[in-house]
Amino acid sequence: MNKAFVKETEQDDDDDVVQAPAIPAGSKNYMTPAGYQRIKDELLQLIDVERPEVVKVVHWAASNGDRSENGDYIYGKRRLREIDRRIRFLTKRLDLAEVVDPSVHHGSDQIYFGATVTYANQDGEENTITIVGIDEFDPLKGKVSWISPIARTITKAREGDVVTLHTPTGVEELEILEVSYPAPGN
Repeated sequence: MNKAFVKETEQDDDDDVVQAPAIPAGSKNYMTPAGYQRIKDELLQLIDVERPEVVKVVHWAASNGDRSENGDYIYGKRRLREIDRRIRFLTKRLDLAEVVDPSVHHGSDQIYFGATVTYANQDGEENTITIVGIDEFDPLKGKVSWISPIARTITKAREGDVVTLHTPTGVEELEILEVSYPAPGN
């Protein structure tokens, strides 16, 4: 049977969507002010710009007649469902968000949410990470989620402390070299 005659279900649409990390049960969706703003900007971009453009294309394509073989209509409707799904997801994430300003800890040497931490492993290799919200993590930029094993291990440690990180390859000792927070107002 031709795929054009098969009704798509929500499950089919979700198959190619990357699932966002779940918020641990009983936890809040902590975010930095910058992360909250970025998600809010994406939501407004979808609502104010992208969705209206796709609606115009779908409306135009629908007016051309036969919709069963109309690529603009079919793909426009699919894109509209993707946008609507993303809008619902972002709205839920923002509703659950608890914005935590890391600058309140400026000058502290103890690690909390929002800290930028430089640590050395047993081999002397130094790494710098920033502890951010679940929706903000980007390992390639050194941003790790507050629920990640490394973040949970180093949270509440201080400069100079040595902490034990349990990894799939074994136990690793990490020495906290530096802890910093953004200055208030930044």
